[in-house]
Amino acid sequence: MPLSKGFENHADQFNLLLSPMKHAANCSLAVNGPLQQRTTILDLDWSRANNLPADYDTDLDYEWSNLNLFANGNDFSSETIEKGRNNYYQKQTADTINSQATETISLITNTLNTHLNIGQNFTLNSSEVFLSMETISISSLSNKVIQQSSNTQIRIPSTFNLTTNDNSSISLRSMTQSLALADNSQSNTNLSRSVSLTILDRYGNEIPLRTNLNEKIELIISRDPNIIIPSMTLQNVTSIQTNSHYQIFNLHFINLQQSQSVNNRSVSLSFEMKPLDINQSYLLIYRFDSSPQLNSSINQIDGWSLLCPSNLTNDTFYKYFLNNEQTFGHQSIIFGLRELNSTEYENFCINQSINNNLPISNQPFNFTSNYELRTYTASCYYLDENSIWRTDGILVGSETNHYQTQCFSNHLTTFAGGFLVLPSPINWNYVFQNADFSKNKTIYLTIICICILYILIVIYARYKDKKDLEKLGVTPLSDNYSTDQYFYQMIVFTGYRANAGTNSKVHFILAGEEDETIVRTFSDPHRKILQRGGIDAFIMAVPKSLGLLNYMRIWHDNSGQHDKASWFLKYIIVRDLQTMEKSYFICQQWFAVEKDDGRIERILPIAGELQKHEFSYVLSKQAYHSIAEGHLWFSIFARPPSNKFTCVQRCTCCFVLLFTAMLLNILYYDQTNETNTNQTDGSLSFGPFYISSQQISIGIIVEILSFFPSLLLVQFFHRILPRQSIKSNKKKRSQLMFPWWCLFFAYSLSFILVLVSSFFIIVRGIQFGDLKTQKWLTSLLSGFFSSIFLIQPLKIVALAIFFAFFIRKSDKDNEAAEYLDDNVDLNHNEEYIHSRESPFTHRSQTSNIRLNESELACIRDQRLKEIRMWEIIREIVFYFFCLILIYLITYTNMNSNAFFQVNHLQKYFLNTNQIDNDYTKISTIDQYWNWLENSFVSNVHAQQWYNGEAPENLNGFINDKSNRLIGRVLMRQLRVKTSLCPTKLSLKCNEDYSFFNEDKNSYTPGWLNQTNEYSNSSIIRAFLYDNGENYDQYIYIGKYGTYNSGGYIYEYQGRLPDLQSNLSELHRLSWIDSQTRAILLQLTVYNPNVQLFTSVKFLTEFLPTGGLLPQYRVEPITFQVFISSFQLICTIIYMFFIIYHMIIEIKSVLRIKLSYFYNFWSYIDIGIIGCSWGILGVYICRYQQTISIGNRFQQTNGYVYINLQVLIYVNDILTYLLAFCCFFGTLKFLRLCRFHQRLLLFTKTLQYAKKDLFSFMFMFLFVFMAFLTLFYLLFSDKISSCSTLLHTAQTLFEMMLMKFDAYELSDAAPFLGPFSFSLFILLAVFVCMSMFITIINDNFRFVRDNMNLNDSEDQAVLLYMFRKFQHWIGLAQSLQIASTEEQDEAVRIEYRNPFETLSEKIDQLLDALNRLYISQQNNIK
Repeated sequence: MPLSKGFENHADQFNLLLSPMKHAANCSLAVNGPLQQRTTILDLDWSRANNLPADYDTDLDYEWSNLNLFANGNDFSSETIEKGRNNYYQKQTADTINSQATETISLITNTLNTHLNIGQNFTLNSSEVFLSMETISISSLSNKVIQQSSNTQIRIPSTFNLTTNDNSSISLRSMTQSLALADNSQSNTNLSRSVSLTILDRYGNEIPLRTNLNEKIELIISRDPNIIIPSMTLQNVTSIQTNSHYQIFNLHFINLQQSQSVNNRSVSLSFEMKPLDINQSYLLIYRFDSSPQLNSSINQIDGWSLLCPSNLTNDTFYKYFLNNEQTFGHQSIIFGLRELNSTEYENFCINQSINNNLPISNQPFNFTSNYELRTYTASCYYLDENSIWRTDGILVGSETNHYQTQCFSNHLTTFAGGFLVLPSPINWNYVFQNADFSKNKTIYLTIICICILYILIVIYARYKDKKDLEKLGVTPLSDNYSTDQYFYQMIVFTGYRANAGTNSKVHFILAGEEDETIVRTFSDPHRKILQRGGIDAFIMAVPKSLGLLNYMRIWHDNSGQHDKASWFLKYIIVRDLQTMEKSYFICQQWFAVEKDDGRIERILPIAGELQKHEFSYVLSKQAYHSIAEGHLWFSIFARPPSNKFTCVQRCTCCFVLLFTAMLLNILYYDQTNETNTNQTDGSLSFGPFYISSQQISIGIIVEILSFFPSLLLVQFFHRILPRQSIKSNKKKRSQLMFPWWCLFFAYSLSFILVLVSSFFIIVRGIQFGDLKTQKWLTSLLSGFFSSIFLIQPLKIVALAIFFAFFIRKSDKDNEAAEYLDDNVDLNHNEEYIHSRESPFTHRSQTSNIRLNESELACIRDQRLKEIRMWEIIREIVFYFFCLILIYLITYTNMNSNAFFQVNHLQKYFLNTNQIDNDYTKISTIDQYWNWLENSFVSNVHAQQWYNGEAPENLNGFINDKSNRLIGRVLMRQLRVKTSLCPTKLSLKCNEDYSFFNEDKNSYTPGWLNQTNEYSNSSIIRAFLYDNGENYDQYIYIGKYGTYNSGGYIYEYQGRLPDLQSNLSELHRLSWIDSQTRAILLQLTVYNPNVQLFTSVKFLTEFLPTGGLLPQYRVEPITFQVFISSFQLICTIIYMFFIIYHMIIEIKSVLRIKLSYFYNFWSYIDIGIIGCSWGILGVYICRYQQTISIGNRFQQTNGYVYINLQVLIYVNDILTYLLAFCCFFGTLKFLRLCRFHQRLLLFTKTLQYAKKDLFSFMFMFLFVFMAFLTLFYLLFSDKISSCSTLLHTAQTLFEMMLMKFDAYELSDAAPFLGPFSFSLFILLAVFVCMSMFITIINDNFRFVRDNMNLNDSEDQAVLLYMFRKFQHWIGLAQSLQIASTEEQDEAVRIEYRNPFETLSEKIDQLLDALNRLYISQQNNIK
């Protein structure tokens, strides 16, 4: 220790002072060593951490048992708890010793400072600590270098700002410790020394020093000299063949998050590369967070450097450095290397004049020698006032290496350096080595499944295209004459409604001004016609022109079976092929005996311009065409047969669009995730989902980028002409069309887009990993299906309605465009003629048997019965499954352990078996305190087991050892203000509690207003008013009153003796007094054995009369929204049933209008639908509450009180709705009683007697209200069962059921009691009940005698169903109805005039000759 002259005499004294300093440094080193993972833990701390303390307690706040202090996030394993507990107690010891060591060193240096003059210095240098004290003038501080032990030094810049009033002298105290202090974060300072420099004035006060941003304080902080630096990793790049890749640079990936993920710390990055051939030169490029690209057309890099042999260090390796400001805010860095060729070496390494330029190459890399790599990060830290190492404001210098860190700072404090050697970088050239199927199942299976789905849909589409070809062409009517040379084209449009197609024979008569046709028939022997959504074209030949058309009479013979007998006709277009004039006959009606007006024959007048512009007509044409053409996916299954854009082409376009959208979505997926994780204040959150402006913009970009390729491809397919097409008109020739062979180019382009998209999707999926790919796939599918089934249909319907309202073009008929070509050649196009005509072609006279009114009535009756039969069957099956589902949902929602949990906690806390501590029998304040102090408080803390063992690992559990407290127990008191009594006596009164007279003032212990000294914080807070927000309190409803959410709150905090002492102190301080109106004890427990949370609340109401009204609520709840997957599936299926049910009911309302609400069962249906949607809404609300409480529970690990009151209310509402849903669903099955004669008689009786019953109920209500007021006023203060109006009404109903206590009435009032009772029994029971029974009997007799149940419609349908069933199982050969029809037909044939059948016989003969001629022609060919 060098001492200046005059200072030697005090050497021995200084040695005595420095001895404690060495001991303090040694102690600090010893306690920080284990925390910095440099030494093993001390035996004393290990014993404190792992041995059960002698004063062990199960209180939540007890350190040793508070697992929340030792867990690592949600990791509560025994190993983690043990490690965390060791570190916790070691850190406590370290903090204490560090504080004492710092105080000791400060006192010693202050003593030394008073004895040092200007120019004198004192140095202590040992293996544990280096300390230097020096007194200098302020002017000599500029550019001063303070050299410490080893290579550690501090340099003060030339310009600085020193805040001091004494300009004479200052003292510099610099200290270096061999190990940096440990904090609670991951600072990587375990290899660094700690360096500090303090400037003191002559009084020992610290002087702050600041520098500007240009000149900073430089620090060189050395590391542990025994540090072992890992060797470099060999990169075998010469083994990569040039022809096996197309990459220009060999890329490496470095993850920066592992170094700077804590508290936004910044790190510098050092890159070291050692070439095995030192004569080789390289180009280094890098880019943050993405891959760098550099060639003649792309320059996407963040930096570059030339690594020439002249830049090699003494260790023959290249070094590249990035400081912490450059890396801050980035998650990763990707750098690339390639060798420079000889030309580049001469131009960029030897000739330095052009070295600023960047060598560009497009050739794949080809390394001639291997190299070794090593990367590491370094940080500069300073210790803040909370003893936390921070990096903000400090710059890491380029002279940082393995053994020291260079730092620049503008202030003085304690500094340290961080160092971390990163793992070997990932070589992206071997990324495809991990592209095997087992590691990336999700992305591969996704692509494979989509391709298989495409193949299956293409097969179906091809089949549908072939079927559509059969529907094309114009069919000549079978009853045409070959001699008729005037032709009309007739296009028939069948509707798209359910069962709109028909198999019946359709006949018509077309009338004009000059003539009308005979009965003609729509028929085609080669295909089915008049099917649902079909467009059928016919050629009708007539002898001469009919002139201007007037009307068309059209009908069918109802010969189709079941629902194929009906027909819905939209409209018919008739075109004169000679003049090309079009006539429209608009129908938009059913030809059915069971629908609309029940007619199967109609006269359709020719449509005028007004009728062609009607909204319903225009919308029906526009909507289907929009869906068939505007929705690409739906058009695969609903394409118009005449459209040349085939189903296969549409399917191909759909899957190209799908793959393109998938590619764009997966490319932008990281950005959408970034908007989710980096939430801003402008984002909207819905549970776990977040919507921000960035997400919306990214979604719009993806939609736009995928829209244009799909639009171009669809238009390309649209404009390709078929190989054999009908000559187009001038309008079509004016459009841009492509020849038929362009179809090959369209398919080739589609498959190229799919292959390219699939490749990049797979590559991106491999980069994501299987788990992240699954998340992406979930996001993609949800958006895809919502677009197909929700967004696109809504858009199409909205556009169709808009065009139907505002843009009505009656002449534009897109559906019939292919049939209305102006150039029709009937002789040279096979699409228009199915077969060549023979000379024997004739008109077959179809028998025109029109059904008369009686026949129609009979057919209508049978058809309606059949429809009603299937409606009843569907209704029974529907309600049966619906009821089963709601039962399953309800009973799976109930927890079988809930009752036992409630029963146990009630017995445990209420102590009904103990006379002195029975909560339900409490009637005085002293009894309440006795229950709190002697029963309740001991029950909320786990104590010793029955054999005397300590309750280890049961912290927070109550004394039953099964339920754990969630947070602390709260005891909330509500008080009223004191006021003068409204009497002449000068007394103070405490009225009933209300929100207006609640006392909200804060007091000192003892309800005093003056200030007093009290050390117990829990007791002090118990006398301070709290509004309840800090404890998540709500309004509570009791039997006597409703209480606000605020109050005076006492927390059961501390060990059991402390709680007992606090309760005794509260008792002594009269915490409960005459102003108290309610005490609410609240606790939430969790039973991990049955996974049930239980809210336990004890409300004791203090009545103004002096009595106490104890009450309690024990309510269990589970956080699982769906207990099992089975319940979730049942709920989803049930909601689909409810949607179907709601659609049926809406149709019923539209059909019968207000009559719907006159039916009793309609309200049952409304109740089922309303309760079901209410259940769905409550499920959503319950899910949100569960997520909120679950997140809070996860964050606090159950160490903060969680109020489950709102969640319990929501759960109660869910239970009520489920109960009513089951009630209405079960009651709904009573509708089936209409099929049973006895049960039908019962319902008819009630229906017929409703007026009499209503009158009786009105009269009975007055009688009952009279006795209600009588009994309440007479006995409200004498009998508990009459204390309130509700209790009195309950008592009267019990009397009507002959359940009463006559002695109680006589004891209350010896005369009025029996008299009132007798009068009530006489009038209410004997008279009123007898009248009620008489009304029911009289109406029952009337209904039974006057109602013919056999004429009931439901009974007739039931009889029809029974006969159908008999016919189906073969017990009856035929139905009576069918036999009657056969008899009528036989009679009609028997009595028919023979001359009426002559034309039919001639037609049959001509048909036979025609077939004979055709067969002969075929034989000749």
